[in-house]
This record gives sequence, structure tokens and C-alpha cells, in this order.
Amino acid sequence: MTTLAATVRDHGEGERRWFSGGGLHTWLATSAETGGAFLLFEFVGEQGKVTPLHIHPASDETFYLLDGEILLDLDGKKRSLSAGGVVVIPRGVPHAFRVVSPTTRFLTIQTPGTDEAFYRLASEPAPDGSRPIPVDFDRVRDAAEKTGAIQIVGPPPF
Repeated sequence: MTTLAATVRDHGEGERRWFSGGGLHTWLATSAETGGAFLLFEFVGEQGKVTPLHIHPASDETFYLLDGEILLDLDGKKRSLSAGGVVVIPRGVPHAFRVVSPTTRFLTIQTPGTDEAFYRLASEPAPDGSRPIPVDFDRVRDAAEKTGAIQIVGPPPF
């Protein structure tokens, strides 16, 4: 039996990565730290950031909004979500989002934590003072194809 060590991170701690689909991730609990049970990161994005319509074939995705507002497309239905809101997206459900407030910040939990390789391939380290990397959906698509963590099923539906 393997016993995991406790993971403790205070505000501002955690690996920071610029995502090539836009935004900044701060990794709060990695798949290795949770024994593969989940991946937890904070996302910070600016108005206009969108995702292509996609599915996660092997993981469920949960967002808990801390600040701001996003517009969700869940299987073709639009829904706004603001601070204090939560959405649980079961694996296989097509979804996308667009940041509609000037900025937004939310927690993302993926269960199990199998999609971490995708996020690593589609991002770059974000040391203090660094600037965001350009949005590169080709890189996102390549990382998706290499890892199988997501399947892009359409352009942003907004």
C-alpha cells in the first residue's frame, strides 16, 4: 500500500504555467501528488479568452468561479456562470467557455488527474514577471492529439 505525502500550498504557491490556449494556470495539486485521483489548478484569464468546443473522454471537469464571469456552452446550451458558481462537466460532454468579464479566476478540478500531460505539452513555465505566451490553438490541438486527454470537436461556439 502506498501512502501519499500531504500537499500544502499557500496563496501564491504552486507551479505557474502560461497556457497556449490563453490564460495562466497555477497548479495547486498535481496528479502525482494526489495518486492520480485528481488535478487541481487555478485559472486566470482575460475578457475574450475562448476555448474550442471539446470533450474530455476520460475525465470529469469541475469549475468553481472565484471572480468574474464566463459564458458556458454545454452540449449546445448557453449558460452564464459568475463568482460563487460551479459547473460539473461529465466526461464526454461537449463544452467550451468564453470569459465575458474583464478578468476571471476559477478553480479547475479534473477527476481523475489523467489530463496533466496535455496541459504540460500545451503550456510554458510562467516565472514572476513573465509575459503571456501567444494563443496557439495548433499547439493545443497537437497536445490533444498526442495525449488523448481532450478531443476538439468544433470551433469556439460563441
